[in-house]
Amino acid sequence: MSVTTGQQQWDIVTSVGVTALAVAAARAIETDRDDRLVEDPYAAAFVAAAEAEVPMPTTRREIDELGEEGAGVWSALQVDQYMGVRTRFFDDFFDGASEAGVRQAVILASGLDVRAQRLSWPRGAVVFEIDQPKVREFKRGVLEAQGASTSCELRQVPIDLREDWASALLEAGFDTSAPTAWLAEGLLPYLPQDAQQQLLENVDRLSARGSRLAVEDFGDLSELFRDEEMVELGKQWGVDMRELLHADDRPNAAETLAGFGWSTDSREAEKVAEDHGRSLASFPMKGVGRFLKATKTA
Repeated sequence: MSVTTGQQQWDIVTSVGVTALAVAAARAIETDRDDRLVEDPYAAAFVAAAEAEVPMPTTRREIDELGEEGAGVWSALQVDQYMGVRTRFFDDFFDGASEAGVRQAVILASGLDVRAQRLSWPRGAVVFEIDQPKVREFKRGVLEAQGASTSCELRQVPIDLREDWASALLEAGFDTSAPTAWLAEGLLPYLPQDAQQQLLENVDRLSARGSRLAVEDFGDLSELFRDEEMVELGKQWGVDMRELLHADDRPNAAETLAGFGWSTDSREAEKVAEDHGRSLASFPMKGVGRFLKATKTA
């Protein structure tokens, strides 16, 4: 995921870019499990290519080798456990959309997402990935070196979401008459209230009836921001999450989408984890993190 603050752009080893790299590391750790929920053959390659200055383990053994202090952010936040559950939920979302006949997908702020390469897409599927150019360049280089291929037609839209991404998407060949499967994963907390509203309005405006949207939604993060231990854990990655995440008062995405005429279904992350035999007992955002699926019915 990548956004801008003012005119600043992020690369993969600074600020928001580090969070995208950490998500890839978490997918690599999940892939290393015998009981994995997802398999990402490229995640560890992203971490290796980035050569980040902060620890980015890609297996449980590497976490253990960091020691208690070095593994703090991974152990305390249950990063790998949560990301495994999150990734599986949104993988299943795309698989379900494909089974329902949806052949167009858009991944907003795609970061190091490799669903275009990992998932089995049906014939005729077109996947659009939107993210800013620096992250796109890094991602493309790693995937080319790994010989990655796709079963879909992949179209890149190299633009930041605070620019006119909707016009760029249309220029890339997006079909507004076709139902679309949209994904906003790991995105909304980085957007202030007005930007979140604008993003959801654009999704609604561009979506044909029968389109679907999956969102990682969060409630009030302000209490988490007041926890100094959490702040210090974030600084282990070289970032102050208080400067990146927004905790302003906002309606949740389900309410906004319902107002646009979308039917919605929202589930707490802990409940989704339980469905897969996982526990997020130490997850710091208990009762706050939700996974939302919505369908445009009007």
